[in-house]
Amino acid sequence: MNKKLAAALSGGAVLVLALSGCSDDEGNKVDDWAKTFCDQAKPQIQKRADAHQIIISTAADSKPAEIQAADSKAFQDIADADRALAKAVESAGAPPVENGEKVQQDAIKELNATAVAYEGLKKQVDALDPTNQQKFADGLQGVADGLTKIEKMDQNALSKLEEGELGQAMAKQPGCQKPTASTPPKASGSASPNPGATASASGSSGKASAKPAKPSASAKTEE
Repeated sequence: MNKKLAAALSGGAVLVLALSGCSDDEGNKVDDWAKTFCDQAKPQIQKRADAHQIIISTAADSKPAEIQAADSKAFQDIADADRALAKAVESAGAPPVENGEKVQQDAIKELNATAVAYEGLKKQVDALDPTNQQKFADGLQGVADGLTKIEKMDQNALSKLEEGELGQAMAKQPGCQKPTASTPPKASGSASPNPGATASASGSSGKASAKPAKPSASAKTEE
């Protein structure tokens, strides 16, 4: 039943900056900003990875009440992490790049908006009736649809920070590299091939990337 949400996440909505190759000529100010932000962001990126893994690894044949509790907590954890990331961007100050102040303010605004959206999903899950399995399954479909839309917001939240030399500097920082989910996937029922499926790599683009692949179509078709 929870395959709807797991499939929606299988492409990866975890906010993560994958390690990539970059040049050695970034200015000290850019590197300093990246370290300041990434050091604060590390626990929040980990928190998001763990929350996504909880959703993905919740067994498809789990009881509705178990799915409801797991998803509700995961959505709140992601919302809390996004707000903390917004504070980390604010605390780091405007990045020393062109239009740095605007880049900073846009990231803060979008992260906070995403947090509100995830809290909306939590309320939606909490309102479902776990005693009626069919109605619960139908309601979960609506939650999965909402999650797909929010993923687009996630993609944009730090996109400007990931561009050019700033993105390269962030990719070098341990705090902004791909986390490993603390919660191992369950042996059965997982709709994701592996716990690392929620993170996307930037390949040879030379910049960090938090952009997930397109959500699986199975998010709308599986029960």
